[in-house]
Amino acid sequence: MNKLVINHLAKILVTSDAATILQEMEVIHPAAKLLVMSASMQQQELGDGTNLVVTFAGELLNSAIKMLRTGLHTSEIVEGFKKAYEVAQVKMAEQVCHTVTDVRDKEQCTFVLKAVVGAKQYGYEEFLSPMIAEACQMVMPSLPKRAHVNPEQVRVCKIRGGNIMQSTVVNGLVIKRLVNSVIKSVEDGKVAIFACGVEASSTEAKGTVLINNADELMNYNKSEENLLEDSIRAVAESGVKVIISGGSVSEMAMHFVDKYKMFLVRIMSKFELRRICNATGANAMARLGAPTAEEAGHVSFIGQQEIGGSKIVILRQDKDEGKISTIILRASTDNMLDDLERAVDDGVNCMKAMCVDPRFVAGAGASEISLARDIRIFGDSCPGLDQYAIKGFAEALEVVPRTLSENSGQSASDVIASLYRAHASGETTVGVEIEPPCGVADKAKDGILDLFIVKNSALRLSMEAALTVLRVDQIIMAKQAGGPKPR
Repeated sequence: MNKLVINHLAKILVTSDAATILQEMEVIHPAAKLLVMSASMQQQELGDGTNLVVTFAGELLNSAIKMLRTGLHTSEIVEGFKKAYEVAQVKMAEQVCHTVTDVRDKEQCTFVLKAVVGAKQYGYEEFLSPMIAEACQMVMPSLPKRAHVNPEQVRVCKIRGGNIMQSTVVNGLVIKRLVNSVIKSVEDGKVAIFACGVEASSTEAKGTVLINNADELMNYNKSEENLLEDSIRAVAESGVKVIISGGSVSEMAMHFVDKYKMFLVRIMSKFELRRICNATGANAMARLGAPTAEEAGHVSFIGQQEIGGSKIVILRQDKDEGKISTIILRASTDNMLDDLERAVDDGVNCMKAMCVDPRFVAGAGASEISLARDIRIFGDSCPGLDQYAIKGFAEALEVVPRTLSENSGQSASDVIASLYRAHASGETTVGVEIEPPCGVADKAKDGILDLFIVKNSALRLSMEAALTVLRVDQIIMAKQAGGPKPR
């Protein structure tokens, strides 16, 4: 379900992304901060599964409270949780029900991405999944090299207006700027990138020029113009067809750029400028002049296009080096665009993790119920008091199917009972069905799959966070002693 978050700047966010919600909340309590740190660690490492980290850690602590009230000692609870987690690790490896054999195959990737995208944008996964798979495959290195995806190379350009179905993928970089020059497009051109402005350089020392008559004034202006023209002519004569400026462009400089028939676009963001440097293989220069062979870059195509009334610049590279792809998202509101971007981000991170470990387990609470059942059986065979903690760990795993059934308007206890019954009869891939007629269904056939590496990491981080909190018996705050505050 979505949450309506109002941050400290009174900005309203409507999202179900746990990482975004935690990022916008100002968590003060030190124990709660540990859970937030675990979730942010999961987000940094794998980019998905933050919801499971926070929810499962919270459930573990909730079950620990009940056990502490009944008289169990913290050390017994910690020991029981550790044993249960070891069993969970072994049993989870046995649950793998699907493996992607080739991450360069669009159909295979689209099939497994549907669950990841559907978790954020339910109803649009059929449309968004092929786009994300295509964008990721554009930035993958050529066949002899090992397939990997760098999320930095898959960009998102948000254009308000239209509907989601008008979103497209572009093989290149999209810049939301207008072209400054008369030349609006260039194919197969040499690129010069200037970190400084394209204008007449000002002197370092202050000076006074005494002008006696109109001729002297005209000549003074002419000499400045000639110096600027010489610099731009030198750039044009070096074979440069495209100029990208990281600073301001004077009208006089613009006149000379048009005179020598070059393409010019201004980039205001230094991060965007760095990205263009990576994409074109150029180095940003701090002086205005002809670039050397090391400083110049190359672009297959750069030109201005119009999408939904917004004019954008598309930079495309056909060769393997500096590959970059952009997903152009269309929606009616900024909130919707932000939420779509988060869904795309999760999909790209899933592709990245898939290149490391392509194994999948059944989703929709199927793997959690299977683990809970195995851990409960293990708990019954343990003689000590830690068996209560082991069973508490198994009960905490039920939070996923319980939440899914409650969100879809079903009776949680009935659905969980049905799941246990199905798993006991050997159907280990049965999970919660949220669409009519509801109940339970085989999720491996439906393609509702969770990435093994994401789920494993989420269980590990939530367990470590819960144990760290359980091991704390006192919170000692270092605060200043009394007396007035220093001025």
